[in-house]
Amino acid sequence: MAGKREEYEKAAALIARARRILISGHLSPDGDALGSMLALARLLNNAGKQAFATADLNSLGKLGFLDGVEDMIPVRRLKRQRFDLFIAVDCATFDRMPGEVRPVAEKLPIVCIDHHHTNTAFGDVSILDPEASSTGELIWRFAKWNEWKLERSSAEALWVAMVTDSGRFAYDSTKPGTLRAAGDLLKHGVRTSFINDIIYGGFTRKAIELKRIAWRSLHIWKNRKVAEVTLTRDDFRSVRGTKADAEDIIEIPRSVAKNEIALFFYQIPDRTKETRCSIRTRGDWDATVIAGKFGGGGHLKAAGCTIKSPLASAKRKMRQAVKEVLKSRNSKTAKIADLKMS
Repeated sequence: MAGKREEYEKAAALIARARRILISGHLSPDGDALGSMLALARLLNNAGKQAFATADLNSLGKLGFLDGVEDMIPVRRLKRQRFDLFIAVDCATFDRMPGEVRPVAEKLPIVCIDHHHTNTAFGDVSILDPEASSTGELIWRFAKWNEWKLERSSAEALWVAMVTDSGRFAYDSTKPGTLRAAGDLLKHGVRTSFINDIIYGGFTRKAIELKRIAWRSLHIWKNRKVAEVTLTRDDFRSVRGTKADAEDIIEIPRSVAKNEIALFFYQIPDRTKETRCSIRTRGDWDATVIAGKFGGGGHLKAAGCTIKSPLASAKRKMRQAVKEVLKSRNSKTAKIADLKMS
């Protein structure tokens, strides 16, 4: 606890000296990244600071319902702004930031708040806990330490961060402290049913069409241990969809009985030479070992990477990487350094 207190104190000191604060998460923010950004921005503003979250607003998808989205600065407008401090949330490496954010952030003191065990501690001050369910849980802890006042909007943003990254409190990362934090958020009027219906209960026509296409691409191999689906840029264009419309596509291969490694290959429109891959694992397999072979990262059971190759080539490389992991003698101790691709 002494180490955490020291980092809290250092972060609080940087915040106290700053007037205008910029907050960003990783590219294509998920529930944890966006919820953490919005909650922290509101908490800091209520504490007397000028704090602004930023993202590509076209990438938010159904998460755009959260209070505070309307006050976010679009990444394309950052060049016109001036800040005294940068806070990175839910981002393991600096190069996972949106490209428009990096030139602004690299000139500023940086506080990093994150729970990825692959975090490179790139901040001047880093509040890290890979055992936490979510970055949202860490924001809640930091808010309590600072005695910042929660209200419904900030509590709902943290609730979204926690429920999405913990699998609605079903993943192994859910600890007693996670539920204590969630219980505290409920005291502030979180609309749990309303949020659940938006995130998990309703899908747009675009999302449904992308699911239909993805189901047709399902490929299962290694005796059902590995399953994969694919969406090409033409698939996205055919329904005028974005990655935000495909957030839960990875659950298709993951739902296959006996599945241990699930892969979702997709191409972002206009990124002609890159293929992205989302990875989910069960049992002893470490998703970050697989993602790390391509410079990616994430969590033990959920990770992702960008493969700088067209789709067909990227699939071949990823399948070879998975085969190497499956052949490893001890999946619990497989090291990224031992599995680097030539």
